[in-house]
Amino acid sequence: MIQIRPVTTRRDQHTFLTFPWRIYKGDPLWVPPLLPERAKAIDPRRGNFFKDGMAECFIAWKDGHPAGTFCLAEDFNRTRAYGFKECMFGFVECVEDYAVFEAMFHLAEDWARAREMKSIYGPFNLDREDSRGILIEGRDRPAAVLCGHHPPYYQQFFERCGFQKDGEDGLAYAIEIDLENPKVKRLMRLADQVRERHPEYRVRGADLAAMEDEIDRIVDLQNRGLAHFPGAVPYTRNDIETMIRPLIPLVDMELVLFAEADGQPAGFFPGVPNFNEVVIHLNGLRHPWDYARALRYRKLQPKCLSIKSVVVPPEYWDTGVAILLFDEMARRAAARGYTWADLSLTGEYNTDTWPLAHHMGAQIYKRYRFYKKDIRP
Repeated sequence: MIQIRPVTTRRDQHTFLTFPWRIYKGDPLWVPPLLPERAKAIDPRRGNFFKDGMAECFIAWKDGHPAGTFCLAEDFNRTRAYGFKECMFGFVECVEDYAVFEAMFHLAEDWARAREMKSIYGPFNLDREDSRGILIEGRDRPAAVLCGHHPPYYQQFFERCGFQKDGEDGLAYAIEIDLENPKVKRLMRLADQVRERHPEYRVRGADLAAMEDEIDRIVDLQNRGLAHFPGAVPYTRNDIETMIRPLIPLVDMELVLFAEADGQPAGFFPGVPNFNEVVIHLNGLRHPWDYARALRYRKLQPKCLSIKSVVVPPEYWDTGVAILLFDEMARRAAARGYTWADLSLTGEYNTDTWPLAHHMGAQIYKRYRFYKKDIRP
C-alpha cells in the first residue's frame, strides 16, 4: 500500500532529510547534503525561499516504510513575471519503484490544480541554483557544489510519467587550469589585445567592505545579462543574497570577479572553491562524530574552482569583456593552486559561453535536464 503524507512533525522532518541515504547507500560518487543547511532551507521560519514563496514537503510511504520524498512550491517571483501560477518541485528522491513515483506526482498534480496552477516544473531545491535538473549524463565523478547526482532510473520515471524536457539541458564543463596549455596561452594573447584596444576596461575582485553595493551590482548584471533568454525570470535581491551570503566567509574575494568599463559594471564572473571535495567526506554531518571528520578535512584545499555564472550585459557582447574575465580567472586560479575549473550550469545552446570555454579546451562532463508537465484541463 502506498500513501503520500505531508511532513508535519519533527520525526517526519528527520525522515524527509535523511531519506537520500537509503537511495545512495554505497554510491561513492554521491555527495551527502549537509543536514543543518538542508533543515534550514525547508523551514518556513528560516529558509530564504519563504520570503518570496510557499512550499510543502511530502513523504511517500509503502507498506509502512519511507519510499520517496518531494517538495511542492510556488515561486511568487515567477508568478509575478509570468502572470500565472506554476508548481515547482524539488527534493525528489524515490526507490526504484515506478508505482511510488507515479503516486508522488499524482498527488503533485492534484496539489497544483487545487491552487489553480497550470504546470509542474523542476527540479529545484527551493533555490534556482541548488540541484537544478536531473542528471542525465556524467556519472563518472562526483558533482560539483550546488549540482545534483541521481540514479539513471529517475530520467525514465519522469518521462514515463508524461514530463517533457523544459528548455535547454544544463551542461557542466570541465576546464584544465594550465597556463602552459596552448589554448590558454592563445586566450591570454587575445586578452592582451583587448587591453590595448580598451584601456578603459578593468577586472577586479569583489570588495568585502562594500558588499551591499556589490550585491546590488550582481542583481543588476544578472538581470541585464540574462534578460534575452526565453522565459527569463528577473532575480530579486533575496535570490542573490540566498546564493551569496552563505559563501562570503568561505570564498576568496579575489576570485569573485567584476569587469568594469569606465567604472561602470560590465560583467560578473564568480569562482567558488568546490567545497564538495570536502563535503563528500562528512556524511552530511548526520551524526555527532561526523563533526570530528569536519575538523580533519577543514584544511583540505579543493583542486577544483567552481564557476556558477558568466554574465556580460548585451552592450558588452563581442567587446572582449568576457575574454578579460576568463583570462584573469585563469591567472588567479592557477596562482592559488587550482588545477581545473567546473563551469556549471550553462544552457546547451548558449552561444556566449561555449566559444570561450571551447577555446580553453573545455569538455562537457555532466548534463542535467529540466522537466515540465502541463496540467491544465
